[in-house]
Amino acid sequence: MHTYRLALIGFGNVGQGLATVLRDYGPTISGQHGADFRIVAVNTARRGRIYNPDGIDPGQLLQAYSDTKRIDSMAAPYSGWDVQRVIRESNADVVVEMTSSDLLTGQPATDYIRAAIAQDRHVITTNKGPVALFYPELAAMAAERGVRLGVEGTVMGGTPVLRVGRELLAAAGVLRIQGILNGTTNYILTRMADGESYESALREAQKKGYAETNPSADVDGYDAAAKIVILSNLLLGIPLKMDNVEREGIGNLTTRDIVRAQQVSEVWKLVAWVERTTDMVKASVRPIRLPQAHPLAGISGATNAVTFVTKLLGEVTIVGPGAGRVETGYAILSDLLDIHQRSTL
Repeated sequence: MHTYRLALIGFGNVGQGLATVLRDYGPTISGQHGADFRIVAVNTARRGRIYNPDGIDPGQLLQAYSDTKRIDSMAAPYSGWDVQRVIRESNADVVVEMTSSDLLTGQPATDYIRAAIAQDRHVITTNKGPVALFYPELAAMAAERGVRLGVEGTVMGGTPVLRVGRELLAAAGVLRIQGILNGTTNYILTRMADGESYESALREAQKKGYAETNPSADVDGYDAAAKIVILSNLLLGIPLKMDNVEREGIGNLTTRDIVRAQQVSEVWKLVAWVERTTDMVKASVRPIRLPQAHPLAGISGATNAVTFVTKLLGEVTIVGPGAGRVETGYAILSDLLDIHQRSTL
């Protein structure tokens, strides 16, 4: 049995999802894979900071947070350590970085990741900012230090699109990647197709927790652009940057636009795509009309989908949840298992 001690930076929906997975399936995972993933530190900006080198029970952690909305209501030998001290002085083998994404600077998450790699700790992140802005640098740094950088949860939550693309489709010759990569906008467009106005559909999305109070990252296309940059970097080997992606959001679409598309058996979708040609790379995020027979046309609600256009297999489409507490928690678990498998080769 191999034990991996985890330091969680952030304990929002994703961190709680990981703790739920470990609470409910930890013994099964240990039995099947010979790996014990043990939380030893949890650090949040406003909900407390605790460290127990012997381990923190995930069920008790979730209960403490549910009861008090704080994690430091749970007894622990050490509390109040900031992130950098946890990275420097804790006994964690893996730093799981889950802070809010900043798609302009990637901070402070990028500095946390750099510090953890410099301390020879594996890093897993669900944060799109550092990966979209600095992945080549961070990956090279991790390779030099002999540690793993797991990023599966940055695109389509727990749906293993990055691993499928990197491992199973690598020899198929991926020419183009296109997809519905933002669940919030897809939910809004689905509701508009049902007759809702943009404003009403947005309010519904906010009420359900799909959209933030300030929904700009989603509805203006920034989130989808970051994900297409990540896909380009990891799967095509193209060092795309956010500024290289032509971007248009869904804010200008009206009910009339939706109806006109329906009249000719088409639907509006916010589609992100990147394509390598012989002399250039093109990438964009914009709303387009798709015929109902298109693989992406039937993707409704908050669901995401990616289509790989390949030389050998033609089009391969993967459909799955693009977000969700347990779903993204599972993405972290998949990266943890990858670390374990590579460590035991």
